[in-house]
Amino acid sequence: MSENNALASKIEVNGINPIPDSERYGKPSGLFPIWFSWNISIFGITCGIYVLSLGLSVWQAMVAGVLGYFLSCSLVGILAVGSVRTGLPTLAQSRFAFGYHGNKIPTFFGYVANMGWKVTMLSMASTTLADLLSNLMPFFEQESGYPTTFCLLISFAVVIVLTMAGAVYGYNMIVKVEKYIAVITGIMTLIYLFFFIPNIDFAILGDKPSGSIGVFFGGVVLAMTMVGLGFLNYGGDYSRYLPRNTGAFGVVFWTTLGIALPVSVLLILGVMLGAGNEALVEKAAHEPLAALTGILPFWFYVPFSIVIIISLISAGMTGVYSSGLALLAMGVPLSRAVTTLLNAVIIALGCFYLTFVSDSFLSTFSSFLATISVIMGSWGAIEIVDMLRQKALGWNVAMVNPYGQGGRDGRWTALLSLGIATFIGLGTITSSDPYIAYITSFLLSDDLKNSVFATANIGLIVAMISGAIIYALLTYILQIKVEPYTQK
Repeated sequence: MSENNALASKIEVNGINPIPDSERYGKPSGLFPIWFSWNISIFGITCGIYVLSLGLSVWQAMVAGVLGYFLSCSLVGILAVGSVRTGLPTLAQSRFAFGYHGNKIPTFFGYVANMGWKVTMLSMASTTLADLLSNLMPFFEQESGYPTTFCLLISFAVVIVLTMAGAVYGYNMIVKVEKYIAVITGIMTLIYLFFFIPNIDFAILGDKPSGSIGVFFGGVVLAMTMVGLGFLNYGGDYSRYLPRNTGAFGVVFWTTLGIALPVSVLLILGVMLGAGNEALVEKAAHEPLAALTGILPFWFYVPFSIVIIISLISAGMTGVYSSGLALLAMGVPLSRAVTTLLNAVIIALGCFYLTFVSDSFLSTFSSFLATISVIMGSWGAIEIVDMLRQKALGWNVAMVNPYGQGGRDGRWTALLSLGIATFIGLGTITSSDPYIAYITSFLLSDDLKNSVFATANIGLIVAMISGAIIYALLTYILQIKVEPYTQK
């Protein structure tokens, strides 16, 4: 066995510590299969339907979606370069900019973003299971074709109980079988495409009218929030094992391509499927995966739905566990078992809201993504700007330590920039979910709330640019120094 293979086969013992040079190996091209395999999911097809539903033509939706994916994923790639240079995971590296304790603020919102995605996954597992049960047992189906509330409750309870039990007691088992689940899911997804493509009506692809330029940019923003911006807070976690002198271009290129390529292909397929199929678009807004499995022959629909449900529950289990570790990293004085149980309860409440309270999965999902992306996108923009300072200081990893040990407890320049950018972003985006709407659009007049700028959530881009400019102004133009400190 080669030295590199020996390193790769070892059980990982590293946490948020810098990876030493002796344990670094590989090439940037190795990042491609990691990201690619994680992003092969039929939910990517649903995302294409969502972009199309904004009111774009088929070709506009394709271009907007692909552009949004590649733009946002390139930011993930840029942040990954910093992890190569320091050997640190992304959220640990952001201590450079925000300070040891100040960094707990973006870490907390990274935690919230992760929890939101687990809520999304387990809600989709619940609705997919309910759809399966209603098809197997017709008394669980309403006249409208949707599962009964009782069926949804049963499905919800099964998914939550399995997730909580697995997260608390069966994590080691999940880790062992998850790779097999991923392989089976990937194979089943490829088979799914053979049934999927005949459902596309190629003759009507050019019939859907075009949307305005503002709506087009809204599609770009929606695509950015659905994929790339969601990976910002851990984009460098898998590049930090590469040799320190690995070229930046390769890291950015393979990270971007690994994430954006599979989801772009799936988005294009989703756009083509949704064109002229209003019933499918409507169902996807409420049951994102059940809408897609409904086109399958029954003999394949049943096993495919079961595999999808298992894969979503598996992802939910590991997510609940890892979110518990995130709370510990923030200094929450609880045991791992307690934090895991706490996360499971929070996720259960979120799933209940998304499944039974929300009027539309799409409305709540897109509103949550836009809201959390304002914060995480602004944080990512500030961190990218700070990488110039980090490079000038020689990527000194002691800067992630507390005050007196080479770093700072907090850096007000970064925190102020994040605060202002978040205020601008939340104040200029809108939400179609009535409860999330309480914390958005407060800077807009009633007339502006209905403008394309607001409804397209272009305020997210304004927030990211604002955060980067303010931080650059404070750091490089005004040259306000909040440099590391070592106690003598």
